[in-house]
Amino acid sequence: MRLPHGERDQDAIGRKRFAVILSRPKNHENIGFVARAMKNTGFDDLRLIGVDALRPEAFRTAVHSETILKKASYFPDLAAATGALHLVFAATARVRNTFAVHPFAEAVETLRTSPRGARIGLLFGNERTGLMSEELGAANYVFSLPQATRQPSYNLASAVLLTLFALFSLQRPASAEPEALPATRAAQDECIRVVLMKLERSGFIHGENRAHVSEMVRGLFGRLALTDKDRKFLMAVFNQSVERERKQGR
Repeated sequence: MRLPHGERDQDAIGRKRFAVILSRPKNHENIGFVARAMKNTGFDDLRLIGVDALRPEAFRTAVHSETILKKASYFPDLAAATGALHLVFAATARVRNTFAVHPFAEAVETLRTSPRGARIGLLFGNERTGLMSEELGAANYVFSLPQATRQPSYNLASAVLLTLFALFSLQRPASAEPEALPATRAAQDECIRVVLMKLERSGFIHGENRAHVSEMVRGLFGRLALTDKDRKFLMAVFNQSVERERKQGR
């Protein structure tokens, strides 16, 4: 059967590899609307953080999308929800001093050209507070949706729909080159943890700059989307540096 144009395009970027992650959503009607947006655009992996069970109002607004709600996954925290993914893209409406917030078009282009086998999470925060700094620090890319006026932010379901529709409309560039997958988020987080530990041991990180430097390091290495090869090389560099300092008695 010949697929409609939009479905062919979305199949090209692999909608099955995307997960929509809602962190601490409060309004269950919004969760239902998110499920409807996912159904409209062909995505079906919904992950909920901080939600134990769905209330009836979620099913009431998920018109013809109840199957997505019924198979939604529940997680106690962000690490559990994203540990097996390779890349996490987080949406924020606020200006952040310690995180590079990328324009939406740039984030979409990065998604379009991501490795074909990469499993990707699209992370959205609580309706009132959005994503916390710790959650943004656990993402590879932070992006914002453009707005014509100074509205505080898009409604949660609207933000999800706009993001998914942009992906639904994409065509993936052809490439014959083998693509290296990023390490899983769990492996990336462990690498960052070790880097921060070694920087603290070397004295580069101290009490006065700990929070700032930690957020800068997380933002930098998150955007790099480290592969396993990158991670091993980075660990070798830091281990060599620390060992040299130890021998020199510094």
